[in-house]
Amino acid sequence: MLKSLFNWKVLLNLVVAIAVFVGLVWLTFRWLEYHTNHGQEIPVPNVINKSVYDAVKILEDTGLEYEVDSAEYNPKYKPFQVLKMHPISSSRVKPGSLVRIVVNPRTWAPITVPDVINRYSGLAFQRLDQVGLKIGDTIYEPSIQKDALLRILYKGNAVNPGSRLPRFSVIDVVVGSGPMRNISIPSVVGLTVKEARAVISKSMFEVGLVEHEDGSKDESDIIYYQDPASGDVRDQGMQIDLWASKRTPAELRAKIEQLNSIYRMKVDTSLPPVHYDEVPNHSEPAYDPPVAAPVPKKEIPKPEPAKTEPAKTSAATGAKPAGTGAEKPKTAATGSQSSGNKPVSTGSTGQQQPAQKPKAKKVVVE
Repeated sequence: MLKSLFNWKVLLNLVVAIAVFVGLVWLTFRWLEYHTNHGQEIPVPNVINKSVYDAVKILEDTGLEYEVDSAEYNPKYKPFQVLKMHPISSSRVKPGSLVRIVVNPRTWAPITVPDVINRYSGLAFQRLDQVGLKIGDTIYEPSIQKDALLRILYKGNAVNPGSRLPRFSVIDVVVGSGPMRNISIPSVVGLTVKEARAVISKSMFEVGLVEHEDGSKDESDIIYYQDPASGDVRDQGMQIDLWASKRTPAELRAKIEQLNSIYRMKVDTSLPPVHYDEVPNHSEPAYDPPVAAPVPKKEIPKPEPAKTEPAKTSAATGAKPAGTGAEKPKTAATGSQSSGNKPVSTGSTGQQQPAQKPKAKKVVVE
């Protein structure tokens, strides 16, 4: 085996293989030195504060590649001015190396206009300020949407939501001031439905019910009736109902009369107008409280004692008359109660005298 190892043919093949391997390694390193410019370095030029056009020309003349990037806009520096670079200046790099430069943009980065149309103006202004838009003039326009933001204008042109504008751009806004009052309603009888829609929209009204005679939705049908009637005054945004047909208004006379009886109220102007007089505003007079009249006092009459005549006495006997002193005469009622009582005798002769009746009393009431 050792003999075969030291055979000259084997040794020759081994030497050839080693030579080929060393040659390949040498060629590889030589190629790397040539391709990577091994041992060759150049300084990076300083391009900070230069314009991007001048910086690019300097880097190309030096044999360096470049990459331009933009930063956030800074109003302290000029537009397209180089703010940063990497690698930094005075660094040594190989020819063809990449140098990255950061440039100040021409203006602020564009922002997206938010969707604030038909929103309350106070909230819309706040949202526009948050995204970086400045409110310029506020234009008020008649609209039923009072205090709502209707349109956004940039340099006189309307801007739709989603459009991109430079940051801190000044925009004008159109805000609704409320509906207009007492606008005359236009006449659309005889026009097509399509033409009537345009006229009504131009007059700041809205199309309400559109009734087609044949039930179709043909926009070429002719308007033969409208409510409210032309010449009436309404506020902005009110709806106008339309009746359309393929026939002309002259052919629909009976239908128009029927609609007039429903939608047109006839006012009788033959009666005189009612006149109302206003009551004058007088101050109420001051009245003294009434004085109560004195109530007359009723005099109660005092009872008068009954007068009785003394009974006649007998001269012979000299006896005192009966009933004198404290005794009172007996009334008829008393005598009737005691039917057995006898009349009082005045003398010894036995002659009886009738009892005297009391006089009637007179009561005078003043």
